[in-house]
Amino acid sequence: MSKKPAKRASSVSKTNEPKVKIAGLLGVGLDNHDGHKRLTRGEQFAIVGGSEETHDRMTETVVKTFEELKHRGKHLQQVEPRELRDIIEKSTPR
Repeated sequence: MSKKPAKRASSVSKTNEPKVKIAGLLGVGLDNHDGHKRLTRGEQFAIVGGSEETHDRMTETVVKTFEELKHRGKHLQQVEPRELRDIIEKSTPR
């Protein structure tokens, strides 16, 4: 009695369709002490929690980040992590 080798799961699509890259940003504020539940969502981002000041700051950062991506002619899915980090740092209000 011989055993057949176990089949490996293939990472290649059997339909030869290109894989869709999904990307999104998530901001989480942890300094909420006033009891308000804050949630701001967009097509490719969600910001949850935080004090009013923190939530507003994260929202402004995300809006400016997507404006910069548009200015560069890129989508979130196309940006390397280091480039995105630089854009977010540039977009964060001081």
